[in-house]
Amino acid sequence: MDKSTSRKEMLAKLNAMPEEVHTEKTEKIIQRLAEDPIFVNAATIGMTISAFPEVDTTQLIDYCWSIGKKVAAPKCIPSTRGMDFYILTDYSELENVYMKLLEPRIDKSRYASPNEIDLMIVPGVVFSKSGYRIGFGGGYYDRYLSVYEGKTASLVFDMQLVESMPVENHDIPVQHIITENEWIETIGWRK
Repeated sequence: MDKSTSRKEMLAKLNAMPEEVHTEKTEKIIQRLAEDPIFVNAATIGMTISAFPEVDTTQLIDYCWSIGKKVAAPKCIPSTRGMDFYILTDYSELENVYMKLLEPRIDKSRYASPNEIDLMIVPGVVFSKSGYRIGFGGGYYDRYLSVYEGKTASLVFDMQLVESMPVENHDIPVQHIITENEWIETIGWRK
């Protein structure tokens, strides 16, 4: 099955998840992450401002702020399909770019270089236990991860895991996958 079909089918399954189940599973995933040393020892966490049906990162952002961690959110650069991250201190520093996508206003937030971000929460739609993922189709994260040297993790519902998927040369796997039921060290799943 190709990436586009896999993405479309998984999004349909995710969109069918009842809101209360989504909230309950999100809380379990964030709790699992919050207790792990890769999160505990990270001063700055990079992540998107999620939109349903993704795992709700606003819960994680609020928690980060409450314990004094910095949050960096991406600003996409469509002309190059690249992105830069900016430190957020409040939701008022965001703007609606298109559809449901919220990004930092660069006039209201401070640029964060890749080496300033200790842990990158990488979004996606479909994941393999080896850390490869099918994202939303723009390739923005694979480009960013090609120069990013910090730790990477994805927050994933169990239902988003598949046995295998097509992998291309430019695809960069995440190091950790956190679901409502398990913590996966992906390197052990790569051949």
